[in-house]
Amino acid sequence: MEKVTKILVHLSKNNVAPQCARFAQSITGHFTETLDEVEVKCSLENNRFTLCECEKGRGIPLKRATFCPFKYLSVAEAAAIPLDVQNRGVDVGVAILLQSANQKVLLTRRASSLRIFPNVWVPPGGHVELDERLLDAGLRELREETGLKLDPGDVSAQLLGLWESVFPPMLSRGMPQRHHVVTYMLLNTSLTHQQLQASLRPEPAEVSGCLWVDASLVKAIVYITSTNVSEVSPEGVLSESVLPLSVLCNRAPNSGEDVERVSTGTKYALVLWLKNLEGQGTRC
Repeated sequence: MEKVTKILVHLSKNNVAPQCARFAQSITGHFTETLDEVEVKCSLENNRFTLCECEKGRGIPLKRATFCPFKYLSVAEAAAIPLDVQNRGVDVGVAILLQSANQKVLLTRRASSLRIFPNVWVPPGGHVELDERLLDAGLRELREETGLKLDPGDVSAQLLGLWESVFPPMLSRGMPQRHHVVTYMLLNTSLTHQQLQASLRPEPAEVSGCLWVDASLVKAIVYITSTNVSEVSPEGVLSESVLPLSVLCNRAPNSGEDVERVSTGTKYALVLWLKNLEGQGTRC
C-alpha cells in the first residue's frame, strides 16, 4: 500500500470507489457539466477527504469561480502542466469564520510578502495536516496566524460549504500551480469581538491586517466608503487604521499582480454566513 504523505481530495460518483482527484481536473465539474455550484457529501477518514454525489438538499454546497481555470483548460494545456505540479493532486484546506457572541466575523489580510494571494482578505486558515480533524486543523491555523487560542470545547462548529480554489485564479494570469478544496467552517464562540480582539497576536509573516465584519457591513460593502481595520506591524503590533471599502470590493485582475481585495472564495463564504444567520446551514 502506498504511503500517505498528505491529505488529498478523493472523488466518488455513481457508487464507484473513491479515486484520488487529478490536479488538472475540475472538482466541481466532476459532479456537474455546466453549473458552478453543486451539492455534495464529504468526509475525512483515514487521511482521505472524500467527496461524493448526493440528492439535492441533503449535502453541502461546493462552488468554483466562474473564471476557474480548470473550467476552461484544454486537454493540450492540461498535458503541458509540469509533471511535478500534476503529481501534487488536489490539496485540502480549512478556513475559519470565527463568529463572536455579538455576531461579527474575523477576516485577515495576507501579508504582502506571501507568494500566493498576497494582500488578499481571507478568514484564518491553511492546510489540513495528516491525522487532523477539520476542526483541529482550523483551530491550529487560527492560533498560528492570529494568536487566538481556542479549544474544541470553547466553540460550536458548523460546516458552511466548500470552495474550489486555484492559483493563479484564472488562465490569463498563468497556468495553475496550486489546486485546493477549501472547507469553510463557522465557529461560534461565547466571547465578544472586543474580548477576542484583546487576545489577537497576529503572525506578521502571514497577516498584515485584521478586520471584524458584521452582517450589515457584508451587505453594504458596495456602498460604504470606509471601515476601521487593525494593521499589523513587522513586529506584530496592532494599530488602528482606516480602509476604503472600495478595496474590499476589488475583483481578481485578469493579468498582472494581484491587488488587495476580499478573495472570491471568502465572498462566497460570507454569503453562506449571512444565510446561516437567517437560520440556514449544515451542522458539522
